[in-house]
Amino acid sequence: MFAHHLVRSVGRISARCHGELFAIRAKSTTCADQFNPTAEVTDQYPLSGVRILDLTRIIAGPFCTMVLADLGAEVIKVERPFVGDESRKWGPPFLSNGDAVYFTASNRNKKSVCIDLKRGTELLHNLATKCDVLVENYVPGKLSEYNLGYETLKDIAPHLIYCSITGYGSSGPYAKKPGYDVIAASVGGLINITGSEDGPPAKVGVAVTDVATGLFAHGAILAALLQRHRTGRGQKIDVNLLSTQVACLINVAANYINAGKEGKRWGTAHESIVPYEAFKTSSGYITIGTGSDDQFKSLCKFLGISELATDPKYLTNSDRVKNRKELISILSGIISKNSSAHWMKVFEKAPFPVGPINTMQEVFADPHVKAIELVKTLKHPKAGEVKVVGPPVVYSEGKNTARTAPPTLGQHTDEQAPVLRLQLAKPKNDKKVAWRSGTVDNENMGKKKSKCCCIYKKPLQFGESSSESEDECENCFGHVEKRHKKKGGSSGDDCPDHCDENPDSKSDLPNGSNQN
Repeated sequence: MFAHHLVRSVGRISARCHGELFAIRAKSTTCADQFNPTAEVTDQYPLSGVRILDLTRIIAGPFCTMVLADLGAEVIKVERPFVGDESRKWGPPFLSNGDAVYFTASNRNKKSVCIDLKRGTELLHNLATKCDVLVENYVPGKLSEYNLGYETLKDIAPHLIYCSITGYGSSGPYAKKPGYDVIAASVGGLINITGSEDGPPAKVGVAVTDVATGLFAHGAILAALLQRHRTGRGQKIDVNLLSTQVACLINVAANYINAGKEGKRWGTAHESIVPYEAFKTSSGYITIGTGSDDQFKSLCKFLGISELATDPKYLTNSDRVKNRKELISILSGIISKNSSAHWMKVFEKAPFPVGPINTMQEVFADPHVKAIELVKTLKHPKAGEVKVVGPPVVYSEGKNTARTAPPTLGQHTDEQAPVLRLQLAKPKNDKKVAWRSGTVDNENMGKKKSKCCCIYKKPLQFGESSSESEDECENCFGHVEKRHKKKGGSSGDDCPDHCDENPDSKSDLPNGSNQN
């Protein structure tokens, strides 16, 4: 199995786990032998046995980790207590449990655990030793403030692959700036070349820069896992929105850096290929692409104007580019006389690509989209059924599926309790560590009037009291008090992170998002 061969160590390497050295042996599928060491026998998911610590929000990072989760990786999504991923609130529309439908697009097959990054450093350090990959999309340097940067974690977990997704990378004059998809698309030139020829710049309809960044990150992580198989060492991966966007300019960038040709807006047309654009019909639009001279000849034949293909002005693609306006005018005059349905029937067996410009309703009613079963229905723990667009890639020897609905906030804190308890490895006589809704708190242990909140139970909501006394709770790591200060309190330092009065509650700007 791919995951088995991908992460199996050559020889032995050492890494630190719970303060002790452990070895990654020949048949281990993760950084620790006890986690699913025989995954290659029990299922066919390529990344089964790989565990990912997901500290990302919005789109680019979550899209990356979702693709990995579809392939069988266990993705533990760490979210801020009481707040969660910002995209949970990006609606309407909303699910019946209050989460935005937007959130469902990039978060299936994941487990949600609430951990406060500031207070949960020790927990996250230990959790990192049990994971193969960490993915984060904070502004460069932010996680280092919490001792969660690569320089810290590489010493604690030398096997760890640490993938940072940022707006502009870790160096350069823009490195510390937050980045959103639409900003990277602006700075990276995409918006300037998008839109009608005589109109203003336009934003692409979805966050393509985010999605492309997530895909680059996913590929980089797989390559790093393969390299770890060879070297036994993890590494840091730097992926950023701007570099991704500039790389995705492909031919437009090549034209400029080699020939000095400035990019421009072409609407649906192609700068270098004619005809290759949308045409208005009597009922809507269709798009036709002829990438070769033979395909152009076929188009002329299907339109009943074969003589046009022998006209010296249109013999080659270069000729057609030079005489674009005249040719497009001729073709448009013919195509506009009939409906889209008529032309799709005419072109049914055409050797050149052609298709209608569909609405969302038409996309999901399309017989081919329905036949390949792209849309999957998943059971949501609180919102009934949720539909998602499943993975577009099919493997002949492996699974790649949408299995579980996007999680509710903190849904798996209880489920992951044994794992979290193991990672914390708290000595019996240690009274310095306290838990609160999956959040480590090192300051309030030992106060007699505190409330118990054990991670083996349903996490307390803010201000709730536990149903058990501290003496009745055998598994509890500790107790914390409600620390929320009322308005006008003397210090925001005592407010939990979700509180609007906390001066730091809005400082952790994400990279990789767009409110499309």
